[in-house]
Amino acid sequence: MFPIIPANSAAVSGNTEGIFGGSSAVAYTNLVSNTGVVASDVTGVGTARGSLSACEYGGDKGIFGYGSPPGTGTNTINLVSNVGVVQSDSAGAGTGRVGSMACSYGGDKGIFGFGWCGHSCSYTNVTNKVSNAGVVASDTAGVGAARYYGAACEYGDDRGIFGYGSWSPGMANMTNKVSDAGVVASDTTGVGTGRNTLAACSYGGDKGIFGYGSGGISATNLVSNTGTVQSDVTGIGTDRTNLAATQYGGNKGIFGFGSGGVSITNLVSSGGVVASDQAATTGSARTSLAACSFN
Repeated sequence: MFPIIPANSAAVSGNTEGIFGGSSAVAYTNLVSNTGVVASDVTGVGTARGSLSACEYGGDKGIFGYGSPPGTGTNTINLVSNVGVVQSDSAGAGTGRVGSMACSYGGDKGIFGFGWCGHSCSYTNVTNKVSNAGVVASDTAGVGAARYYGAACEYGDDRGIFGYGSWSPGMANMTNKVSDAGVVASDTTGVGTGRNTLAACSYGGDKGIFGYGSGGISATNLVSNTGTVQSDVTGIGTDRTNLAATQYGGNKGIFGFGSGGVSITNLVSSGGVVASDQAATTGSARTSLAACSFN
């Protein structure tokens, strides 16, 4: 007998827990339960850094990578086990940078992309693949407009999408799809308000959502299971920048923390509906962090 799936029900295919981590001042992490409850601070492991990014790998693990200790960009990485334990610093691969984006692809791999690497290369579009064992590869020549401080998420169960950010003309809203083999596509004309310092995560088992960002907006943009980005949806909750987002509960998402030193969160239902602000328990208010799922 095949299982009976109710009509209009959302698939439950993703990881069940998440983790927020990092900022320029502290290396705290906060676990997210399978019901979207954010736990109190855990003293961080590794170098405190902000403007980093994170994604899933191996099907049930995560990785934090890149970011900015005071005065420079780095390629340091920290693996996250399938029970949410963050490992100490490991030497990364590729160009050290800030404001990169990261997402999973292929069901068990990840990819870091884009960023700003200082006066040596300014904006960049290089990418670095993450194997299903958490090994970060050297730089791959980038595709698409070089930019930083965008966001990325998974969609379609095994594909990813990079979107938005800052580039030399200003705020971007273009996107770049990532295939199930980790190949980054050329620019797709953007939809919605161009902005930076936003966040993104998957939801519904096979869809994604971009939300919040610069310009004092809380708008969101849903991503279909074919990677089509929808127009702005009027946002819910406090508009803010430099926040993070992750999947939880297999088919839901959560936006958390951000500018102004806040610790508020906004849950995303399996249907992509963003909930109003809620306090993130006892987690320290902070900005310029990252998040990913595990387990």
